[in-house]
Amino acid sequence: MKILTLKSLFLVCLAYSSVLTAQTKTIAKPLPEAPKLIVGIVVDQMRYDYLYRFMDKFGEDGFKRLMKEGFNCRNTNYNYTPTETGPGHASIFTGTTPCIHGIVGNNWYDRVSEKGVYCSDDKSVKTVGAVSDAGQMSPKNMIASTITDEVHIASNMYSKVIGIALKDRGAILPAGHTANAAYWYDSSGAWISSTWYMKELPTWVQDFNKKELPKKYLSKSWNTLIPLDKYMDCYPDNNKYESKFKGESAPTFPHDLPGLMAANKNLDMIRYTPFGNSLTKDFAMAAIEEEHMGMGFATDFVTISFSSTDYIGHFYGPRSIELEDTYLRLDKDIAELLHFLDKYIGKENVLMFLTADHAVVDVPQLLVDKKMPAGYFNYKIAIDSLKKHLNATYGDTLIQAYYNKQIYLNHSAIEKKKLNEQSIEGDVADFMLRFDGVLQTLTANTLERTGFNTDDARSFVQNGFQPKRCGDVMLIFQTAWIESDRRVGTTHGSSYSYDTHVPLLWYGWAVHPGSSVDVTRTIDIAPTVSLLLNIPFPDGCTGKPIPAVLNSAK
Repeated sequence: MKILTLKSLFLVCLAYSSVLTAQTKTIAKPLPEAPKLIVGIVVDQMRYDYLYRFMDKFGEDGFKRLMKEGFNCRNTNYNYTPTETGPGHASIFTGTTPCIHGIVGNNWYDRVSEKGVYCSDDKSVKTVGAVSDAGQMSPKNMIASTITDEVHIASNMYSKVIGIALKDRGAILPAGHTANAAYWYDSSGAWISSTWYMKELPTWVQDFNKKELPKKYLSKSWNTLIPLDKYMDCYPDNNKYESKFKGESAPTFPHDLPGLMAANKNLDMIRYTPFGNSLTKDFAMAAIEEEHMGMGFATDFVTISFSSTDYIGHFYGPRSIELEDTYLRLDKDIAELLHFLDKYIGKENVLMFLTADHAVVDVPQLLVDKKMPAGYFNYKIAIDSLKKHLNATYGDTLIQAYYNKQIYLNHSAIEKKKLNEQSIEGDVADFMLRFDGVLQTLTANTLERTGFNTDDARSFVQNGFQPKRCGDVMLIFQTAWIESDRRVGTTHGSSYSYDTHVPLLWYGWAVHPGSSVDVTRTIDIAPTVSLLLNIPFPDGCTGKPIPAVLNSAK
């Protein structure tokens, strides 16, 4: 009888254990070992504070969903200058700064050809998908690997990697050297590529272009998403700090897009509207679906850069109703993308991060009018004065070019006159301190021989300095000073927090809700992805994996 009782007890326990196991499988479905799809989103010119400034008007399924269900790195900054689109996209995906990856600006001066260089320019390739030369682009100027390259190589090239943005540099640099494709927007209204990636556009891209969505988006006026008087975080609709388009009498709503499109004679107008972001979202979802991304046995990677926020931010400034309206509409676009991914592949199979390539300063004239320190530096006047000074002192202007607040000296002329290059650098550096707005100057000789404290503005210049591509004397402006001869709109590029502090949100596969105020750099994104996937870091990586994100993924 005793043996029978024990046997019965064993059977009861076994049955109960089976029930618990079944319940556990139902309640906690195990995550896949790796995400099927990585989505790297870059919002061009997004300040961190926008997440909170526009929070009360965001819906529940866009930015708020990413923040509630994802991990928020609240203290994420860039650590170099210039904070521009090309360097920003390259730095995020290479995990290092311009001194290593070589994208030292959107443009720089090449001493050999004695011409300016555009960061993704490549005359050895041809346009695919249009008759313009807008497709003569590639990642060849970026001299380090990207996290997208590493994902591709780690899978023995079975992964699919695609980059998408209105801007060519926003599509090309994140996608890396080995990408299957990168697509960007042409003024004809078509998505195009280059022969670096393909000989002709895939059929699905040709079909997408035939829909002529840019014309449809621009067929109606741009009016506010919510009543005009609800935009309480902005300056009045008609103010003196905003640019206006040819054909407009004032920079006010509604913006007559059909009329402006006709006046400006091409479909580039969409870049300066929130519908450029919507078009990008449409194309990104089509790419994921048509290329069956996330459906193979290797992890695929799509990079999406929303460019219109930058065009609008420059044109109208961060306190404009146009800018806020753009973010409210981008919030809806992100919500639609998330819903699409839910249905297409499921949140548990997608690893997403969202950040920005730089932020932006308020319109300096607005700050001046508020008695804040700010101003405008006219480099043409300054460089002309410098040339006259050098000519009077040395019998030659000795200046070859000026790019990115950097003065390029004519090394051949200095050598021919048997002058001391280091002495000339010092003379130029001292002379430039005479001008209002110039806070500090740094010479190439100093940057190559001196180490600076990590939080020193000079270290930011050093992190952006690549001897073969940068100038000989660097200018550091006072806060809120920019290069411009116009008092409307604004720009970015400095080492100050208004340009460096950007959002960084993680979401999806292996990411648990939370936030951190620990110091994080945008160059930390790539190595964090590497550790999550257990693959090599990009080859020039100087960033550090983010412990808070990795701990949340345990």
